[in-house]
Amino acid sequence: MLTNGKNIKRLDVFFKICVLFFLVLLGRLVYMQLLRGDYYSRQADGNRLRQTKLVAARGVIYDAHGKELVNNSPGFAVALQHQNSYPKELLTKLGSVLNISDEEIRQRISEQQYYYEPVVMKSNISPQMLTRFEEERKNLPGVLLMVHPERQYVYDNLAVHTIGYVGEVSPYEMSRQMYKDVTVGSIVGKSGLEKQYDSVLRGVDGFTVEEVDVTGSVVQNYDTVQPQPGKNLHLTLDYDMQTRIEEFTNKHLAYLRRSKKAPNAYAAAVVAIDPRSGAIKAMLSTPGYNPNLFVQGISEKDWQKINNDPYSPQLNRAIAGEYPPGSTFKIVTGSAAFELGKVKLNEKILDRGYHPLVPTMRNADGEVLGWLNFIQGLAMSDNVYFYELGYRAGIDAIAKYAKIYGFGSPTGIDLPDETSGLVASKEVKKKIWNEGWRLGDTFNAAIGQGFNLATPLQLAVMLSSVANGGMHLQPYLVSKITYADGSLYQIPKHSEPKHIDVSQRTLDYMRQGMSATTKQGGTAAYFRTLPKAIAGKTGTAENSHGRDHGLFVAYGPVEDPELCVVCIVEQGGYGSVSAGPIVYQVFEEYFRERGWLPKKRLSDKSGKN
Repeated sequence: MLTNGKNIKRLDVFFKICVLFFLVLLGRLVYMQLLRGDYYSRQADGNRLRQTKLVAARGVIYDAHGKELVNNSPGFAVALQHQNSYPKELLTKLGSVLNISDEEIRQRISEQQYYYEPVVMKSNISPQMLTRFEEERKNLPGVLLMVHPERQYVYDNLAVHTIGYVGEVSPYEMSRQMYKDVTVGSIVGKSGLEKQYDSVLRGVDGFTVEEVDVTGSVVQNYDTVQPQPGKNLHLTLDYDMQTRIEEFTNKHLAYLRRSKKAPNAYAAAVVAIDPRSGAIKAMLSTPGYNPNLFVQGISEKDWQKINNDPYSPQLNRAIAGEYPPGSTFKIVTGSAAFELGKVKLNEKILDRGYHPLVPTMRNADGEVLGWLNFIQGLAMSDNVYFYELGYRAGIDAIAKYAKIYGFGSPTGIDLPDETSGLVASKEVKKKIWNEGWRLGDTFNAAIGQGFNLATPLQLAVMLSSVANGGMHLQPYLVSKITYADGSLYQIPKHSEPKHIDVSQRTLDYMRQGMSATTKQGGTAAYFRTLPKAIAGKTGTAENSHGRDHGLFVAYGPVEDPELCVVCIVEQGGYGSVSAGPIVYQVFEEYFRERGWLPKKRLSDKSGKN
């Protein structure tokens, strides 16, 4: 009985404690629900944990001397916090602020429905749009303003085809997985080095976890993972040389049009390469465009202006423009003839003004130059002489040596969208035109016309092999890649140099002929006024759509080549008049920098191919 009484007392105490505890909880519940209900309701509805992406800044692009060509400035992007559904009024209001349609907004939401990050509506918004967003922010719950580094091309369209530009990844690119590890709204490289090295330049995004209220204002920060900036590219491009080449070229094109020597000379390409290494010192394609127009999303007006330009400003003519190489190709024909023993250096060939086997095949202006040896034939760019060499060597040998010099294949430069060109052959004519080969086709091929097509960069690679004694070098633009702190990340690898299958004797003959081109009696004799000897070759390329294209290739100094320059002027006519003066000025400035030419001087640069 006593034991039971003790148990009852204990149960009674426990019961009272439970009742007291329940009353406390009930009181707290009454307090929270009745007295503070509105407050906690707002807290429950309004407070959210939000993970916001911190976009990594793209790497900086430097020239060969450390000058910044491309960097980043502070920018902003507008995004929607990820939700299962959005009020229609919110989307309509957001569209009016950002000047985008409801359809575009819903498409972006749909494209990112399987991601849990904010849905980027517009990147790199303009200052005007930012001001309007801030004014309407209280009416845009769940809409975020994110810090978003904005790409800045410091010198506008300088080397634009080489550097490229960035833009927002498109649904098409997303669907075909053209870029790795990107989400809707990501900024990616669209062309040039920006595209080629996108994965290196882009870096790794970070994120921050925040508690925000119903208006999107931050209440408390919880965690932050800092973004890792993209890696930097150090180029072989020389800013000073690039700037001067662009200035020279544009001024000379304007002169050709104004003087009526070439009324439609609006487009050109120039490549300057170091024949000792393959490093590209300058690369120009004109006309161009301002890549900064694409950073905030190009306007319809600006896009139509670029897209409808008949001179295709987005085409990188240096690596994707395919032209008949004209008389610059005579180096290939000469090499084939000497390597096969079909001609001797001092052997004289008679130029009657036409070739007797195909009398309609004549010199460009109907000249009759008489007896010529190889040096004279190349220096005076005599067509009849090279018709004969082509006849002796045959088309198969010409095609073989064209490929040995690198024609018909991409050079492998570290840029996207390089084209292969075309080497004239019986197979090519049969495949494309379904016709048999004729002797006249061989004559055309021998002087770089007919079915031959080459890019300016391929011509530069060929020229380098002649200048450096027969070494084939892969051209390149990026010398090294560094981390954001400047430490070395990588030195890009290039294919090993290899000696082309052309004898030293034949290469010496080519160099002698090119050296004679820039002396008295040659087609570019005005180069003799430079303080160091230059070896060059003029060219005129047939153009079925208008006036012939003008070409000029040169290297120098002859005794120890440091620079090769190739220039083509579309619809420029004779290469010595249209392209030669540009190349002349490049060497003039280069020699001035080396201290071999102390002051600027004027010269009369005229002639013909």
